[in-house]
Amino acid sequence: MQQYESVIILTPLLSEEAAQEVVAKFKNILTESGAEIVAEDNWGLKKLAYPIQKKTTGFYHLTEFKAPGELIKKLELEYKRDERVMRFLTIALEKHAVAYNEKKRSGAFNKKAKTEEVAN
Repeated sequence: MQQYESVIILTPLLSEEAAQEVVAKFKNILTESGAEIVAEDNWGLKKLAYPIQKKTTGFYHLTEFKAPGELIKKLELEYKRDERVMRFLTIALEKHAVAYNEKKRSGAFNKKAKTEEVAN
């Protein structure tokens, strides 16, 4: 199984709870199709670099998962069908990106923790 990373931008017209329901829907699609969710990161409401559908903000959510390749078509079709999803991007991670993400999650790049260790 290949490891993937998928970022979706949801419309800002949703409430925080409604945005979480949309994320849960896609998470459910992944798990029912045999994918293993490695990590999730909810970035919340962020300003967009350029307007999308006359909106300047959106709810960002990143999901990292392991899945067979044929699942990606199904997932992206569901993204396209859902009117609450303004944009999405799914990429296959190479081994270096997987290693980087694991280090990032473990806090290896946390500068504040490193400076505290040096001070002690």
